[in-house]
Amino acid sequence: MWSLARRPRWIAALVLCLAIAAAFAALGQWQLSRSIDRGTPVDETTEIPVALSELSVPQEPLTAAAAGRIVTVEGELLPGDYVLLSGRLHDGTAGYWVVGHLVETGLDEGTPSLAVALGWAATEADASSAVSDLEKNAPQSFAGRYLPSEAPQEDDFENGEQNSLAVSALVNQWGTAPDGVYPGYLIADDAAADLVLIDAPPPSTEVSVNWLNIFYAVEWAVFAGFAVFLWFRLVKDAWEREQEELEESESAASTEVN
Repeated sequence: MWSLARRPRWIAALVLCLAIAAAFAALGQWQLSRSIDRGTPVDETTEIPVALSELSVPQEPLTAAAAGRIVTVEGELLPGDYVLLSGRLHDGTAGYWVVGHLVETGLDEGTPSLAVALGWAATEADASSAVSDLEKNAPQSFAGRYLPSEAPQEDDFENGEQNSLAVSALVNQWGTAPDGVYPGYLIADDAAADLVLIDAPPPSTEVSVNWLNIFYAVEWAVFAGFAVFLWFRLVKDAWEREQEELEESESAASTEVN
């Protein structure tokens, strides 16, 4: 059989099958590389507080470098613009976030707005009480983790609830029109008005595995092996046909002699 495999026709077929197998193997390697999703390692500098205005620009998209950073900001929490977000968890218990409308001060130009999550309360009454206290005596200096805006949940509005911190939705609820808005929001690292501190850990560094991509990678490996097996099967079939034809011709020759 191997003498047949060394013929130019079958050598060319082998080269073609190997090229196809190599392409399948490359696709499998690509799928495998995509199956492991690593979280972005936390740069130690991200935990060093920096002024918000140095990282983020109002009315412009939030950059990856700014997301998750510890920032500082000074300004005034506007009375009447507090919002309560329901369904926010703390140690597995659903409660309320108190979110304020901060107008940043001390800048060379403009007074942009920032949504600030000031703390968590177990009940709506506790959250409303905290708002009353903040209306009378609100802090003017904040530090905390700066995060991307959440997506608005339309179903919550239809049910008369609001549980996502979507900056775009808050802008429409604030009674005072903002002079530019930061694209993210701040989780204060010092809870105000007897509220519970909201947990805001550094960005995740965990490794997650995408099993669907691993399955695809195995499939490509099988296809690569099948390409080589197909060549072997075709060579073997051709060899068996030649053997059958040879046996038939020998049998016919033997019959004629007899």
